[in-house]
Amino acid sequence: MWWSERSPGGFCGLLPVLATLHRPDSCADWVTNRVCAAPDGATTRPFGDQPLWTERQTIVDSRSLPWHRSGVSELNATAAALLGLLHDGPKTGGQLVTAAGERFGAFFSVTRSQVYRELPALAEQGLLKLGKQGPRSSQQYVITAAGKKAFKTWLTTEPGPDHLRSPLILRLVHASSLTPKQRAGLVDSAKVVYGAEQETHRTAAKSAEDPYAKAVAEFALAHAKAVLKLLESIPTS
Repeated sequence: MWWSERSPGGFCGLLPVLATLHRPDSCADWVTNRVCAAPDGATTRPFGDQPLWTERQTIVDSRSLPWHRSGVSELNATAAALLGLLHDGPKTGGQLVTAAGERFGAFFSVTRSQVYRELPALAEQGLLKLGKQGPRSSQQYVITAAGKKAFKTWLTTEPGPDHLRSPLILRLVHASSLTPKQRAGLVDSAKVVYGAEQETHRTAAKSAEDPYAKAVAEFALAHAKAVLKLLESIPTS
């Protein structure tokens, strides 16, 4: 069920939570200059100093953002990923989710909830702005000059150590606790997935004209091959 600003019970106070749920792209409509009033017009603070309804920042309290306390500071990697994708042109939240999976899903996962959590914060900071509104209340986002500057700054910072988080490999580490049938099922299903990814990345590597995109596609292809080789080494009997 979808709740609006006029929903019974004053659900505006729950917008920070709802913003992380599966929802079309209209959540950006709540970000800037929107009045979010209680059903009875109340402006009290039922939870101490934390207002339940505010006239601004219905999703994000900017005081909680590290870069808002002392100007724009270093972006987190997910926010930077979204700004990078928006360099190609305006996109809705759903289009950003799809583009992230296609562009760098092999090595950096971005979930739908992460996208819809980051977009209001980026808009609040002036790093992107709202674009045209599309069908089914979808909302486009456009990167601003400040967003391009913040992204460029992020690119030049030290990336730090890489961390591989693979639910599949984590299961393979404990595969001795499975029955032979369970191990075989795990391995066989993973082979199907990575076999398909291998073909996708092989096609992308061959068709890529940009040298950087080609190098990344070749990395993704090598990763898929490495996982398939790992799966072949797992005893299933």
